[in-house]
Amino acid sequence: MGRNTRKRRMPLATKAIAGVAALALGGGGLVWANYYASAGESKNNALGSRTKAVNAQIATISCPDVGQQLTNVPEQARGEVDGELATLDRQITDAYQTLATTRDAQARDPKYVQNVILGPLKDRRKVILDRIRLEINRAGGRAPGDLDRFAPCTGRPAEQPLPTDGQNGGGQNGGNQNGGGQNGGGQDQGQLPNDNGNGAAGPFAEDFIDIKDVPPNSRNLPNGLAANGNTGSTGSFTTKCGVNENKLRNSDNIIVAPGVANGAHHMHDYVGNQSNNAFSSDEDLLAAETSCQNKGDKSSYFWPVLRVQDGTREVDADADGGGAEGNVGRIIQVEEAQIRFVGNKKSKVVPMPKLMRIITGDAKSFTNGLKNANTSYSCTGFEDRQSTDKYVLCPEGSKLVRTANFQSCWDGKNADSANHRDHVAFVRPDGSCPEGFKAIPQLQVRLVYDVPMPIIENGQIKNPYAVDSFPEQLHKPITDHNDFVNVMDERLMNRVVKCINQGRQCT
Repeated sequence: MGRNTRKRRMPLATKAIAGVAALALGGGGLVWANYYASAGESKNNALGSRTKAVNAQIATISCPDVGQQLTNVPEQARGEVDGELATLDRQITDAYQTLATTRDAQARDPKYVQNVILGPLKDRRKVILDRIRLEINRAGGRAPGDLDRFAPCTGRPAEQPLPTDGQNGGGQNGGNQNGGGQNGGGQDQGQLPNDNGNGAAGPFAEDFIDIKDVPPNSRNLPNGLAANGNTGSTGSFTTKCGVNENKLRNSDNIIVAPGVANGAHHMHDYVGNQSNNAFSSDEDLLAAETSCQNKGDKSSYFWPVLRVQDGTREVDADADGGGAEGNVGRIIQVEEAQIRFVGNKKSKVVPMPKLMRIITGDAKSFTNGLKNANTSYSCTGFEDRQSTDKYVLCPEGSKLVRTANFQSCWDGKNADSANHRDHVAFVRPDGSCPEGFKAIPQLQVRLVYDVPMPIIENGQIKNPYAVDSFPEQLHKPITDHNDFVNVMDERLMNRVVKCINQGRQCT
């Protein structure tokens, strides 16, 4: 592939306003309460008028995900286009910071958000979209003629429900349940909290559910189905790569934003390859050290860190990707990282191409919708219960489990694609691959954490845990995701395939 062999220009990064580590500590603060105000409560005129005022507040900014629309970018233009897409993300982050720190001005002027934030953001996005069009066309491609329609962004009010793409988000009826004792949030409908009470712009009480309230076998998102079964290729291969004991972390994303520092706007934990950063070339990855026991596996496995918002000032408390972008609190060390490759229910598997990139889940699912959402939460002893749109509350003696199943069908040609998704696909419900795709070993990542469970009282949450996220995604559990770059040597990859196809359980 030969990617990332030079440093590209970095988008201009505007530093967060000093002292605003949580991004929501201004004026009226970020509003996500009152999401589930009942009809009965609205009958009270005074309370109803306060609720209306609260709900008129814009909770976050939602922008079209341009990268997902660009499915035909010439290889020679991808570096520059990826850099421009990272600039769009930086613009959204800056706009969200302004939104979260100008609540007083918004309360005084109903046109403030449109005139001061969304309007200028649209103009800045249009400049970048014009650059993307020029770069694609200059490389011999054909840019979409309607790119400008992706320039406008919208403000999402607190009462607006999550776009579900026809899904109910894990069998919990979109979150309108009383799991965890929060009774739909339960907050004073007239209150405008500065944050979630823990110095961060989410999560809130309604983002959690007691694991005992999650129905068994409830994982029902269309993505992330386990591909292994009792027919086809039934074996497995487990690679042991540690739990990031050396605390290798950064806020880059070599897949989505190669060559751009802080391209993820949140911190990742890395196991396996020890040279994964924004500026790593393919040659760097191939020559790197690895934390895996089998030194033939230099693959990079990475995911957003998990934090407890307990007031701890982490080493990145003032840094981009950390506290400067709302990712605050104590990073929790993974206690167990099970990395396993399994087969396909319908067919044998073929080797993955070297340096294949796969992203499972969507870091922007809160504003993009559930189309690509794909991570579930459970507790040890309760793993038949998987919550896809809520963090879970585990009972004493049980540990948090975070699971991601990757796409396991390959187009047979490409190790990556312009939008980093089209070259792979999930299995169908019957376990088969879509037409034209071949089955490859399915990567399954299971992470176990010993996390102190948050306390929910009167609709308020204290010391919640949450994954790092883009600032405007408010640490919602559906934004969790997992990343993989295949850097196994040919001998090991062939061994993985042979084990799986012969029905053996290998390590």
